[in-house]
Amino acid sequence: MRNLLPFISSHPGGRSALTCRFRCGDACFKETPNNSDNEYAGDIIAGAVSRRSMMRAAAVVTVATAAGTAALTGPSAPQAEAAALAGHGHKPGHPHKPAPSGARGLRFSPVAPNKDDKVTVPDGYAQNVVIRWGEPILRGAPAFDPDKQTAKAQAGQFGYNNDFLSLLPLRGERGRQVLVANHEYTDEILMFRGYDPANPTREQVEIAWAAHGLSVVVVQEEHRTGKLGPVNRHPLNRRLTATSEFRMTGPAAGSALLRTSADGTGRKVLGTLNNCAGGTTPWGTTLHGEENFNQYFANGNTDMHKRYGIGTSATERKWERFDRRFDLAKEPNEANRFGWVVELDPYDPDSTPRKRTALGRFKHEAAQPRLTSDGRPVVYMGDDEKFDYLYKFVSSKRMKKGNSRAAREHNLTLLDEGTLYVAKLTGDSPVTEIEGTGKLPVDGEFDGSGVWIPLATGTTSHVPGMTADEVYVYTRLAGDKVGATKMDRPEDVEPSPRTGRVYVALTNNSDRGKAGKPGADEANPRNSNKHGQILELAENWDDPAGDGFAWRLFLVAGDPDDPATYFAGFPKENVSPISCPDNVAFDDHGNLWISTDGNALGSHDGLFGVATHGDRRGELKQFLTVPAGAETCGPVIQDRRVLVAVQHPGEIDGASVEKPASVWPDGPGKIVRPSVVAVWRKDGRDIGV
Repeated sequence: MRNLLPFISSHPGGRSALTCRFRCGDACFKETPNNSDNEYAGDIIAGAVSRRSMMRAAAVVTVATAAGTAALTGPSAPQAEAAALAGHGHKPGHPHKPAPSGARGLRFSPVAPNKDDKVTVPDGYAQNVVIRWGEPILRGAPAFDPDKQTAKAQAGQFGYNNDFLSLLPLRGERGRQVLVANHEYTDEILMFRGYDPANPTREQVEIAWAAHGLSVVVVQEEHRTGKLGPVNRHPLNRRLTATSEFRMTGPAAGSALLRTSADGTGRKVLGTLNNCAGGTTPWGTTLHGEENFNQYFANGNTDMHKRYGIGTSATERKWERFDRRFDLAKEPNEANRFGWVVELDPYDPDSTPRKRTALGRFKHEAAQPRLTSDGRPVVYMGDDEKFDYLYKFVSSKRMKKGNSRAAREHNLTLLDEGTLYVAKLTGDSPVTEIEGTGKLPVDGEFDGSGVWIPLATGTTSHVPGMTADEVYVYTRLAGDKVGATKMDRPEDVEPSPRTGRVYVALTNNSDRGKAGKPGADEANPRNSNKHGQILELAENWDDPAGDGFAWRLFLVAGDPDDPATYFAGFPKENVSPISCPDNVAFDDHGNLWISTDGNALGSHDGLFGVATHGDRRGELKQFLTVPAGAETCGPVIQDRRVLVAVQHPGEIDGASVEKPASVWPDGPGKIVRPSVVAVWRKDGRDIGV
């Protein structure tokens, strides 16, 4: 047996203090915003029904799989999936004696944990840097010069700290696709020589404003390889920054809670901030979650500011010195205009992006839609904060197919009307069996049932004592009031396009079980949770618009030699170690790909693939690692190409432009630059087959 990998860092996961400082404003070292006394899952478990009675009451909680129909409750995962396959004429292998080739889509030699200052990929694979921070994408933008940066130049160049990525088809232009990227945050210490955090200059602040936001850039693939490169000055290329115009839409648009001295209508907002993960819609737009927006606002002075993690003094970047809207003592409603899901039409460079108020306001990590059987979008969302909640939105409108102007205009209204819900989870094991160590209960799984509690529909509030406007703008408070389940930092949430099951990345929660904090429950089974878990959810009758679901933990992350880990029942000696799951995506084989943020096991962060069905369900392999100080973000998994965003490389305590902690991507003597990387097989065949 291997020795357990070492836990590192006093910061959440394995993050550096520098990352915590600039990415989220040291959120994990401040008072937890959710101090509500609503029930949490640990309190509810004692009254939970048994799995057997649950099944009797619900008849069958099902999800459609590629091979047939399997209940989320019932037999262990490999057994249930093998039974489903057997019932359709297939001959499954024994779940504990996997064939050596691996699950289809995951047939590569896993990358070993390492601390190399490069992107490490499997044998037989190649890579290239697609685009770097500062590369010009708009007409007139100059080549990047780290010593001659200007706000005007940055507004025409690829932004900083790329996160979510989407690759969209581009009709009529062979070998080209549209790349859309989020730019989550800036680290001025790694951007500017001689940066003085106490006294940033106006030029530095305006460069940072321009480095935030979104980029749209057409990319061209190289013939006979998987290499991608930007098409500079393409008509679709676009930059949206912290000063671009955005429009509030949906039921809370125009609310008094969204009005400021600069915008008396409550409908026009300048900028989008801290865009983390996102989603790609079936109608060809992209969704972008505004996450740690709280850190940009100074002088919070209300209980609601506190509930959203806004501090009472100056900010790290001091933006309030240069624009009064970042000073809540002067503009108390400005922060209410951030924390939304933004919808962008990448095919219309003249369109104004929309902030969708019907999806609620919180620290949005991501937003990935699926469609109901009658064509209505359902969007699943996580609030990335310790002890905050899991949400979904069900539209009341059906998507129109096709690319006609009428269809596109209609589909751009889909996320403005519907019902917003929050999740309440119940475990099915006695509370005495949830010890906080990660030890499985007697029934062999962490699992149970749940309900979606409605918060608001249009202009109707379902939360006593709150108006609809208040529910949308103060969604966290609405979740508190209805007793939603406090989770371990719910981040990316993705429905499987093959099975309909929904996967929730719960990154970590070092406060779980501390004095005065909620203890372990069946959905969050470890106190001082440093490594996180992934929850699998199946809507009742596979109806995304329904109000009930079954759930179980698919992965409990960490070192496989640690008895507190679990890989869907797959033999743990045959999986890669994983810590702090963050962004997730699916390939066409139904495998879930997981990028990590803050690996607490002594290795650099990476990208992993795991089988979600079949006799190899739970088989997890590491596909790549990223350079020193970096985080893996925004995975895009295509048949013959994988894209990742390498965010904050070199962001290690003590690093600066003058003293870099990484030489990636351009080698010694060059400034460290967040970048997008493409990976492909050297023989030109599909990934992992």
